[in-house]
Amino acid sequence: MLQSYRFLSERRVNIVRAPFSGGQGKGGVEAGPQMLIDAGLPKQIERGGWQVSLPEALNIESLRPPIVEQAVGKMRNVKFVAEAARMVAQACEASAKSGALTLTLGGDHSLGIGTIAGALAARPDTVVLWIDAHADLNTPESTESGNLHGCPLSFLLGLAGTPESLPEPLRWIPAALKAHRLAYIGLRDIDPEERRLIREHGIAAYSMHHIDRDGIGAVVRAALDRINPDRTRPIHLSYDVDALDPVFVSATGTPVRGGLTFREGTFICEAVAETGCLVSMDVVEVNPSLAAVAAQERGDTDNRIAEIELRKTVEIANALVRCALGETLL
Repeated sequence: MLQSYRFLSERRVNIVRAPFSGGQGKGGVEAGPQMLIDAGLPKQIERGGWQVSLPEALNIESLRPPIVEQAVGKMRNVKFVAEAARMVAQACEASAKSGALTLTLGGDHSLGIGTIAGALAARPDTVVLWIDAHADLNTPESTESGNLHGCPLSFLLGLAGTPESLPEPLRWIPAALKAHRLAYIGLRDIDPEERRLIREHGIAAYSMHHIDRDGIGAVVRAALDRINPDRTRPIHLSYDVDALDPVFVSATGTPVRGGLTFREGTFICEAVAETGCLVSMDVVEVNPSLAAVAAQERGDTDNRIAEIELRKTVEIANALVRCALGETLL
């Protein structure tokens, strides 16, 4: 029996390809969306009983400034990130209003500004489940790297400052996400200011400690109970593949040891599917160029090892999507 999705008017997935790397400094992540497609993701989704729409990839590269942007304070690539996120937001809002499920393939996690802004524009009561090793809650003042893939939630929550205090390109971002409608799972690399903001605003945050102590099933239930207690609100699932341990996913930009296992990672998606509330999903930070780097760091110089690592990362990313769309073990 196919899982029902109560907020969708049809069983169709719109795939938004967002090839973008401007929110961080490592090239290659812009190739992630096409890698997932080339590995057969559309056909895999169709086998689950869905129709698939696969329009052309967003032409984000056309937004790149002709000269290298100067940093604004600590922040890098402000205009490029802001305009890319706006393009993504428009695509995601249009997809949501069509009645289909929106699947955005990134690209780095700064795209979360756009995907969540678009989801909330279409359905203002949407809640967000953020699966990540990192909180991505730094502000323009607290970021150490200046990379905006570590800041998207501070803008969406209105914690990055008043619109007037932000650089002009970022002022379009709506502070539409409420802290009580956000939950984290998988955290294990959190900066001091992010920790302070999580505590101050009472954000539901479940680290690997909670998963080790209580088990993934209890953690997912607790997270959903906090942000969607009656299971009556739409859910946006934002999934950074670095939430999984590098043993499973190595072709990603900021891997952190001690992460989710493959089964824990897919269980989250299965549990969200079971609610019937999923309306949109991101899969981000698959970086094909980093598979060889990860292999070399382990002392493996054989190119075949890098190819295996990349294939494993891509297969797992696609498995996350399939599970969120209702695939089960039995």
